Amino acid sequence: MGREYRILNQLRNAFPYCPQAYLHCTDESVIGSEFYVMQRVRGIILRSDLPPELALDARQTEDLCKSFINKLVDLHRVDYQACGLGDLGKPQGYVQRQISGWSERYEKARTPDAPAWEQVQAWLADKMPADSPTSSIVHNDYRFDNVILDPDNPMNIIGVLDWELTTLGDPLMDLGNTLAYWVQADDPLPVQLTRRQPSNAPGMLTRQAFVDYYAERSGIRIDNFDFYYTYGLFRLAGIVQQIYYRFFHGQTQDKRFARFIDMNRLLEQMSLNVITKSSL
Repeated sequence: MGREYRILNQLRNAFPYCPQAYLHCTDESVIGSEFYVMQRVRGIILRSDLPPELALDARQTEDLCKSFINKLVDLHRVDYQACGLGDLGKPQGYVQRQISGWSERYEKARTPDAPAWEQVQAWLADKMPADSPTSSIVHNDYRFDNVILDPDNPMNIIGVLDWELTTLGDPLMDLGNTLAYWVQADDPLPVQLTRRQPSNAPGMLTRQAFVDYYAERSGIRIDNFDFYYTYGLFRLAGIVQQIYYRFFHGQTQDKRFARFIDMNRLLEQMSLNVITKSSL
């Protein structure tokens, strides 16, 4: 908790979309636990679909999508050393640590009915790029439900939330994480059923157009995005499997989690489709 407070406090001047952090209290006698207080940013948070009351046409939706990408680019451009966040993580070896770390977490959470992901893991290990010359702050959970839209101009993003996973690393890993959640309009029905944000709405960019626009805005050359996207899908499967593991072993009774095994299998198939067609 203190780490997230520090991120908000030190990043805000360079990235004003962080809520203002006011107070961090470690005295558990106050409310029974450590806590911090931050600004409440009033606005719109998107879920699965665009609210009808927004009434955005396709051009406005495209503007919203580009605003979403622009904020990610802005974050990746922040001079983290100048913000005093140079010790937030270790960019060197970041990609390798993520691949090995998620492989270990997946194996620990694997249930007898879960796919092995062996082919995908081997491909990721084989195609792993060298450390990027461009390191950045990595949000690690950048999605529409973690940004706040201006209620008076919903194409404009005024806040970014949920900084607890933030570290330093390869910005394209962050991009891969974001696009693992990005279900576009022409994805097949099984994929559409996993959608949790309005990324399929008329005007939203496709994943490839998203990557192209990010590359244009950031100036980062992206010629191996299949690797980063496949990593994002594998990481998402690891998260899904960790939740399903708890359901499988009776640690939670929430029936919604019973279907997470199907999502895991779908994510593996999506990954296999990517690596089969990849030119890497």
